[in-house]
Amino acid sequence: MKEINEVFQSLSPADSIVITMHQKPDPDAMGSALALYLFLRQAGFNCRVISPTNWADFLEWMPGIQEVVDYEHSKDQANQLIQFANWIFCLDFNNMSRTRFMEEPLLQSPAKKVLIDHHREPQLEVFHYGISDISKSSTCEMVYDFIISSGKEQLMNKEIATCLYAGVMADTGSFRFASTTASVHHMVAYLKGFDIQHAKIHSAIYDNFQENRLRFIGHVLTFRMEILYEFNTALIAIPKSDTQKFHIKTGDTEGLVNYPLSIQGIEMAALLIDRDEERKWSFRSKEHFDCNTFARKYFNGGGHYNASGGRSLDSLEENVAKFKMVLKEFSSLQQQS
Repeated sequence: MKEINEVFQSLSPADSIVITMHQKPDPDAMGSALALYLFLRQAGFNCRVISPTNWADFLEWMPGIQEVVDYEHSKDQANQLIQFANWIFCLDFNNMSRTRFMEEPLLQSPAKKVLIDHHREPQLEVFHYGISDISKSSTCEMVYDFIISSGKEQLMNKEIATCLYAGVMADTGSFRFASTTASVHHMVAYLKGFDIQHAKIHSAIYDNFQENRLRFIGHVLTFRMEILYEFNTALIAIPKSDTQKFHIKTGDTEGLVNYPLSIQGIEMAALLIDRDEERKWSFRSKEHFDCNTFARKYFNGGGHYNASGGRSLDSLEENVAKFKMVLKEFSSLQQQS
């Protein structure tokens, strides 16, 4: 994989560019994709954004989102864009499997693929250019770095700054996570120079849900949360009947996994949701629990040291039983290391 600083010099105005992200994009994935899209358009390039799936309603306010193609909704259009692309920018994921049904078209595309991502263990062999840096707070921070280093910093505007701020704010937990380095604060200070409305951005993402979501969270915390004090762990397992009862849609479970971490003594929280085709895991930890290794070892996942995801085709009950069994094993391994 060649250095990302070689990309901008290699782009041609005649090139067709596709920007994509992982399925069910969060604010960092969508924010980085839209920021890069708006920047490249400002620079005179022909580009489109394709999301592998739909996205949460709380992202609908983001500048440029009306131009995003939903792969599952507009498959023929998206496949044509991928087929004729000269460049494909892959943001906030490092393994093609994270793009769901787009994986095969992306792998078959002859386009040069560019990686911009901050997760562990990238699938480097499928990317031609890029950067993988786990020390970065977010992919939005990395897109910001790309823009600044491009020599076209003057193209930055309020819309681009707004998208970048939304992503870095969300991925740093509103700037409280350890990934909030000095460079993040320098970036935010720079973005504020474009008169972005940081309070409105925060409210648009975190205060933009329906009543049913709050009642769902209350129900889940009361009836679906199990505390495993011997492992300083909390487990929330949500059956499909709950999501149907409360009419839960894409984005409504965002952040739910973090709630148990507010309990004194809890170091790791796990969230399991029964989806139509598979069971989805989210893992979060405070300090010394390696969520990335845990997710990769047992639940076909991965991500960051303190924040990872996984998936399984086994039933909800089978997943819960497996989790309790492997948690004991993994905790013993961590104590030995």
